[in-house]
Amino acid sequence: MQSSLLRKKLAENGYFCGEDLALILRLCETLRKPLLLEGPAGVGKTELARSYAAASGRALIRLQCYEGLDERRALYEWNYQKQLLYLESQTRTDWEEVKKDLFSEEFLLPRPLLKAFLAEEPAVLLIDEIDKSDEEFESFLLEALSDFAVTIPERGTVRAKTIPMIFLTSNAMRDFSDALKRRCVHYYIDYPSPAEETRILRAKLPGLSEMFAADIAAFAQKARKMKMSRAPGLAEVLDWAAVLCELGIESLDDRRVGDTYHFLVKSREDFLRLKEGK
Repeated sequence: MQSSLLRKKLAENGYFCGEDLALILRLCETLRKPLLLEGPAGVGKTELARSYAAASGRALIRLQCYEGLDERRALYEWNYQKQLLYLESQTRTDWEEVKKDLFSEEFLLPRPLLKAFLAEEPAVLLIDEIDKSDEEFESFLLEALSDFAVTIPERGTVRAKTIPMIFLTSNAMRDFSDALKRRCVHYYIDYPSPAEETRILRAKLPGLSEMFAADIAAFAQKARKMKMSRAPGLAEVLDWAAVLCELGIESLDDRRVGDTYHFLVKSREDFLRLKEGK
């Protein structure tokens, strides 16, 4: 898909990106390279993968990372109950033959990574917030990202039937190994500019006037420059703007605006900073 067409289709699915990012997406797909998206929380990294899946007509398969995530939870599990029932029904004494059946695909429960590799049509695999996982899981991913293959001890190496478009997202909570970085194309998504944020607000909330959307975007830019524990991302700004619309507020001078800051920030300290304007 040409970059210009991809950019148009992403916009139709609610995601606005520049020409550079559209080009990166096209090249990653053509060259079969995973895309590592880094940036502050709430700037649209996950949303990009969702919108790309919709724009390209692919299924989205998501693996949410967390501390302690291991390859079994990401890759596969065995249907132990079904295996037990199968064993109870067997009268054969040839254990090798029974074991061969027992670890066949019939008893395999694919988790996100394996599900993406076994898909009949190329999917979008989203490995979300990979910085929350540990280094052991990161090492496990290397084979999958470079060879599009995974190893299941009971079955050996399983190669992808189709090559997924792989997105990895990170809020930059930790750095990654050089080995992982080599396998990926890195792209940093920052907060949108005031003009970009205004455009997004208008697209997502058509009821907003252009002037009010610009005022909201300018306020968000100002808030991000304050010493906050967590600066409001685009997701929070959209939530806040939706609340203002719901309340029929059309100006930030409305006395009710201050009470809506709960939708913009995530701690009492940040709420008070906004209320005090510093």
